[in-house]
Amino acid sequence: MQTRRSLLISTAGAALAAGAMTSLPAVALAKVPMVGKQAASFYRMKLGDYEITALSDGTVKLPMSKIYKHITESDAETYLAGHFQAGSEISVNAFLVNTGDRLVLIDAGTGDLMGPALGKLVSNIEAAGYRADQIDDVILTHIHADHSGGLIANGKRVFENAILHVNRREAEFWLKADAQAKAGKVLGPQIAQAELCVNPYVDAKKFKTFEDDAAPLPGFGSVLRAGHTPGHSGVFVESQGEKIVFWGDIAHGDVLQYDHPEVTVDFDVDQTMAAAARSVAFAEAADQKYLVGGAHHAFPGIGHVRRDEVNYDWVPLVYSANY
Repeated sequence: MQTRRSLLISTAGAALAAGAMTSLPAVALAKVPMVGKQAASFYRMKLGDYEITALSDGTVKLPMSKIYKHITESDAETYLAGHFQAGSEISVNAFLVNTGDRLVLIDAGTGDLMGPALGKLVSNIEAAGYRADQIDDVILTHIHADHSGGLIANGKRVFENAILHVNRREAEFWLKADAQAKAGKVLGPQIAQAELCVNPYVDAKKFKTFEDDAAPLPGFGSVLRAGHTPGHSGVFVESQGEKIVFWGDIAHGDVLQYDHPEVTVDFDVDQTMAAAARSVAFAEAADQKYLVGGAHHAFPGIGHVRRDEVNYDWVPLVYSANY
C-alpha cells in the first residue's frame, strides 16, 4: 500500500527527472555512414530431396535497348520504361545443386573477364556455406564468358576437384575453331576467352562432353536449345516429382522477350535459331509448369512462365524466409 511519504518521494523523483530532461542541452544525433553494398547474394530452396542454391555473380548495367535486335532502339526504350526497367542492371546468376551425394554447379560466372561489378560467384559460394574445392561437377549451359569466365583465376582452375561438362557441339565450336573464325572481329576474342577458361580443365583431364539432349551426368538431363550458341543447352534436374530447368540465355531480362520472343540480342550466334529456341522453351515451360532458373533474370532468377493475352509472362518465385 502506498503511503503519503512514498507518494511524495515518487512524485518528487518524477519532477526532478522531468526537470533534468528539460535542462539537458540538445545533442545532435551521430551521423552513421552509409554501407554502400548489398548483403551476400545467395538464395536457397528445396526441390524434392535436393537443395538448390541460387548464386549471384553480380549485376551490371547493359544498354539493353541497343543490344536487342528485331526491334527499334526507341521502341525497346519505350517498352522498358513502361515496365520501370529503363537503365536497370542485368543479373548474372549461377546455380548450385546439392543432391546429398554431389555438389553440382550450373554455370560459373564471369571471373575477372567483365569488370569489378561482376565476378562475385566464389565469394557468394563461400557465404552460402560451401567452398569451391567441394564442388564435384560444373555443367555449362554454354561457353560465353559470363558463364565460363569464373572457371579460372590467374590461369588456374578455380574448381580444382570438379569435372567440367559441356555439350559436344558447343565444345567443338569454341575449342576447335579454324584460323578464319579465330581471326574474326566478333568471334575471335570470344574463342580466345573460351580457350583460356576451358583448356585448363581439358589439360587436367577434368573435361567431358555430352551429346544433344543427353545426360551430362547421372541424375541431370539436358535439352538442346541451339541458337544463342551452337550447343546452348538447358540443364534440368528432378526430385520427388519436382523439376527445374536451368535454361542459360533463353531470355535476357524479365519482360520484353516474353511479350516479343522474336526479339534477339547482338550476341546470339544464330539470330533465327535463337528466336525459335526461345519460343519452344517458353511454350514448354508454360505448359509443363516446371520451375526455371534463368542466368539473366533478376536475382535469384528462379520462377515460372505463364501465358497471358499477349504471349508470356515471367512470374518470379515468391520469396520465402523459411527453408
